[in-house]
Amino acid sequence: MDWASEMSEVRCQTNNIIVGNTWFQQPPRRKWTWKSPGDETRNQIDYMMISKRYRNAMLLAKTYPCADCYSDHVPVVDKFKLKLKKNSKPSANIKLDLAILKTNQTIREKYQISVHNKFEALGDVEEVEQQWENFKSAIMEAAIEVIPKVKRKAKQK
Repeated sequence: MDWASEMSEVRCQTNNIIVGNTWFQQPPRRKWTWKSPGDETRNQIDYMMISKRYRNAMLLAKTYPCADCYSDHVPVVDKFKLKLKKNSKPSANIKLDLAILKTNQTIREKYQISVHNKFEALGDVEEVEQQWENFKSAIMEAAIEVIPKVKRKAKQK
């Protein structure tokens, strides 16, 4: 092995990379990627390198020596089976049934007690921004604890 191939092998090992076109067993005519000008020798010098993480996604790796590309190199073709994951939507805002505070006396009293307890737990802060954040979080936490969520209606088809 020459120096360049040894360095390539070391780079693959340190970065968890595999050589895709050596991963599969192929007949000799599907392995070589370069031929000398006189067509005397044929060597495998072009490689498809992929992360080990995706090696199971690779279905096939081979060369096509009959391709008309006017070069002493032949195309190396890989087939992959990709599974794309659906992007998850950000969580929807929680919708609370605030109208129930007007109609239900017990929930209103529980909410008032919860807000009162949250405000008592807060310390004195001189900064206006911090006061606002504390105020907002106390009200929201009390509302989420006490007030029921709005039930979604199913879409009609």
